[in-house]
Amino acid sequence: MAIFLTENVTKRYSGHTALDRVSIEVPEQSIFGLLGPNGAGKTSLIRIINRITGPDEGQLYFKGEKLQQKHIYNIGYLPEERGLYRKMKVGEHALYLARLKGLSKKDATIKLKEWFERFEIGGWWNKRVEELSKGMQQKVQFIVTVLHEPELLIFDEPFSGFDPINVELVKDEILKLRDKGATIIFSTHNMASVEELCDHIALIDRSKKILDGKMKDIRNQYRSNTYSVAYDHFDGLLSSFLDERFKIVDEGEDEDRRYASVRITDGHVSKELLEKLVSKINIHAYNEILPTMNDIFISVVKDNEGK
Repeated sequence: MAIFLTENVTKRYSGHTALDRVSIEVPEQSIFGLLGPNGAGKTSLIRIINRITGPDEGQLYFKGEKLQQKHIYNIGYLPEERGLYRKMKVGEHALYLARLKGLSKKDATIKLKEWFERFEIGGWWNKRVEELSKGMQQKVQFIVTVLHEPELLIFDEPFSGFDPINVELVKDEILKLRDKGATIIFSTHNMASVEELCDHIALIDRSKKILDGKMKDIRNQYRSNTYSVAYDHFDGLLSSFLDERFKIVDEGEDEDRRYASVRITDGHVSKELLEKLVSKINIHAYNEILPTMNDIFISVVKDNEGK
């Protein structure tokens, strides 16, 4: 079931089309990757979802209803840009933002204290925002985004400013939010995070959606039937016994063994390559090379440039 969807959303600015009939469907309790190059239209779509701007054409739906102002209280938005008042005290500022989301002062204070301790910033409650590092400010913004437990969360580059330890901390919290029932739209250029977190993705390029679906289905769609093999040194070359069914893509070696990547031509299967190899060489490792989301992203965007 989709908790949020858009139908043919179009947005224009002074003759420039930022979004051209974009339709996406975000399944309930999923992490949905909204991807695209800079200037593709992602930010325009996020702003429309948050009712900061409106579409010129098309419709948006939240839980089966047309998106309205009342739904915004069920949406949490973490923008990439910092949005904290530098002269305010951290705790006072967080409390103010929590109250805007409808929490009572008592409930907001209890929840904020718990989150501050979890994110190891409890000692900064009475410090001014300007004293916080970029990463610590991002922690505060993350906390106030999720504090009122919205059903839909939108994170735009949520790991910006974080060191690797804090990236893992926030990733764990995002997964916990999903497991507790939240649905998450996740916009980033970090394809490794997309592979690790996302269940579904949509790729926007030059205002149009050019790819969407389940992560596992997309990776299967772009499989190239290529396998890596590590094997003992021997007198000769792989090409001396591999026939036209197999194409050597890459080769290398070190003191202990050799390595190769071999693509199997259409109509043939992995078993045929493996049988051919084991009859001639001693194999240490044999694995399919699956495309990364970074590979797919680059390939699909480049293909779209030629259209």
